[in-house]
Amino acid sequence: QVQLVESGGGLVQAGGSLRLSCAASGRTFSSYVVGWFRQAPGKEREFVAGIRWSGGSTQYSDSVNGRFTMSRDNAKNTVYLQMNSLKPEDTAVYYCAARLGIGVRTTKDAYNYWGQGTQVTVSS
Repeated sequence: QVQLVESGGGLVQAGGSLRLSCAASGRTFSSYVVGWFRQAPGKEREFVAGIRWSGGSTQYSDSVNGRFTMSRDNAKNTVYLQMNSLKPEDTAVYYCAARLGIGVRTTKDAYNYWGQGTQVTVSS
């Protein structure tokens, strides 16, 4: 069993930056793929970014590619999402998710474990 706890959300002006963190407990991330998803009011939960813990390869959605960077800290069993050049359309609840496997998946149903979410609000 993996427990995920996100932190780092908040209110920021357009063009600003935030860094989200997702800390895992219960088990290490070493055999997992970790993803970030987001859900805006009235919209479906959508894939944002993912990382293979082994090797560290990453994948991003087109909407955030070039602005967001996902990374990991092995010692802290934590993943991060650095979000730069934020836009009002990035406003959403951001969720960390994990799945056993070797490949990043962009569908939410592929992930077994979820955090509680953290709110990100970008003002114009």
